[in-house]
Amino acid sequence: MAGPLKDIRIIEFAGIGPGPYCGMMLADHGAEVIRIDRPGGFMDPRDPLSRNRTSIALDMKNPDAAAIARDLCKSADGIIEGYRPGVMERLGLGPDVLLADNPRLVYGRMTGWGQYGPYSQAAGHDINYIALSGVLHTVGRAGEKPVPPVNYVGDFGGGGMMLAFGMASALLHAAKTGEGQVIDCAMTDGSALLAGMSWGFYAMGRLRDEPGVNMLDTGAHFYDTYACADGKFISIGSIEPQFYALLREKTGLDADPAFDAQMDPSQWGPLKDKLTALFATKTRDEWCALMEMTDVCFAPVLSLAEAPQHPHNVARETFLSVGGATQPAPAPRYSATKADTPRPAPAVGADGDAVLAALGYDAERIAALRSGGAVR
Repeated sequence: MAGPLKDIRIIEFAGIGPGPYCGMMLADHGAEVIRIDRPGGFMDPRDPLSRNRTSIALDMKNPDAAAIARDLCKSADGIIEGYRPGVMERLGLGPDVLLADNPRLVYGRMTGWGQYGPYSQAAGHDINYIALSGVLHTVGRAGEKPVPPVNYVGDFGGGGMMLAFGMASALLHAAKTGEGQVIDCAMTDGSALLAGMSWGFYAMGRLRDEPGVNMLDTGAHFYDTYACADGKFISIGSIEPQFYALLREKTGLDADPAFDAQMDPSQWGPLKDKLTALFATKTRDEWCALMEMTDVCFAPVLSLAEAPQHPHNVARETFLSVGGATQPAPAPRYSATKADTPRPAPAVGADGDAVLAALGYDAERIAALRSGGAVR
């Protein structure tokens, strides 16, 4: 694969969600990512999280399979794994073993709660991790219960992408010093960090510790979504005075003195009621014709089906067809080390013989490992 991580080899111990997302990020940007899958597993070619991979299926309960995994890690620049703390150690593949084999290795570990702490051995999901970090409390409308933002903040922002950043950082360190290390990526930590601006505003007294009453959490009338006459939605983010003035001009509200009180929270409720009534008088397309691509800070709220068809996304090729499905394109973009078009996920174990041959295993040994059940 082309990209800034070309010639970097990553071993990915297969998991679900944030682990594959991290592997996708590294592979999208040029790394060779060899995924160790479970026998009998399945990768869907339509799944963006599994694209750009090489797959070998190993039965990790078989000592020969664990030895193959260890050999792969000796050849790698980094590994990523998302098991509960202690699982890799029980497989004989813990950091002490693999870093002794390969002192330059970057050993990336990702869990919800982290490698230590009172919760570290407990099961959990995104909703739990962002609840504990304080993030979930900030997402919701006033007087209503918190709303989980799908699993974007814990699993993917605070987990998969945070580990990808950590891997890239530690790989740079290893390239300069020859020193590998272990990365403890916890989604509780990562989601807390994503909320850094909120923590700053809270410390400065600029954010109330309750949802739905602040500028960016739907408390303000000028930063929210609104329903249109056709049941579709638009988004408004007119924070700065010049953008707010343009919003008033485009909507005909510049003559209404009530809207002069933009930054008075006591007036946000009544002003939102007025905007709600106004935006319900036209369809989404009609509002787009008035405000799209202006400095109002406006965009239509598009569905998953609609977003790939929008002219801006088409112009930027924000979405691509991979494996017969629409997928988000690799991001960000590079001027000198452009990424290749993603390859769809392979069948589980499709590259096993080629991976073993690249490690120096001859055909006779590969056949023996297959017959012994180590490789499927």
